[in-house]
Amino acid sequence: MKVILFGASGMVGQGVLRECLVNPEVEKVLSVGRNPSGRQSPKLDEIVRKDLLDYSGAEAELTGFDACFFCLGVTSVGMSEERYRQITHDIALAAARELVRRNPTMTFVFVSGMGADSSGAGPVMWARVKGETENDLIAVGFPAVYIFRPGAIVPMHGIRSKTWLYRVFYGVLGPILPLLMRWFPKYVTSTERVGKAMIRVVKRGGAQRILENGDINELGN
Repeated sequence: MKVILFGASGMVGQGVLRECLVNPEVEKVLSVGRNPSGRQSPKLDEIVRKDLLDYSGAEAELTGFDACFFCLGVTSVGMSEERYRQITHDIALAAARELVRRNPTMTFVFVSGMGADSSGAGPVMWARVKGETENDLIAVGFPAVYIFRPGAIVPMHGIRSKTWLYRVFYGVLGPILPLLMRWFPKYVTSTERVGKAMIRVVKRGGAQRILENGDINELGN
């Protein structure tokens, strides 16, 4: 399996990248993002681009892949809807439209969030934007699109969030998060399980297009 990974420098992306690199079924990983992943491996290539809305000149590098794991995302705290939409929706759609032209049989996996609003009409800004993004990605034309809606995510294997608010959260609750994952599998998962679930859904397919936290944990065990 050859994989393109967006957002490998973020917490979720770091976890997904790790699982790709340790999994023998993943032959190659191409990391695409604004910043380097910070990892080195014979299986890993990287494209660092400041403009993730335009892939001119990178067409050949983006060809020949089986799956895209889109983990790029930001918190909506303190952000205008216009800016949040550009990062969450516009960048994902720009990538998807380019990739479906280059890799028409590709499976596309998008990390959304628990509570995303598929109606696109709800009062919660981040949920509405995530839901619209989900709908638009499904309509792009890939033969398979899977939407991951994790709840709380426990960072494993030394991975840390770049967002200070999340670092505080994990610092306070860190010791009990593994227990919460065991007690509340419908609401808590881990970076490891997200990564394993992504690989498995590409290899085996999924029972449904939208995978909630419990589905992710079941696939990622």
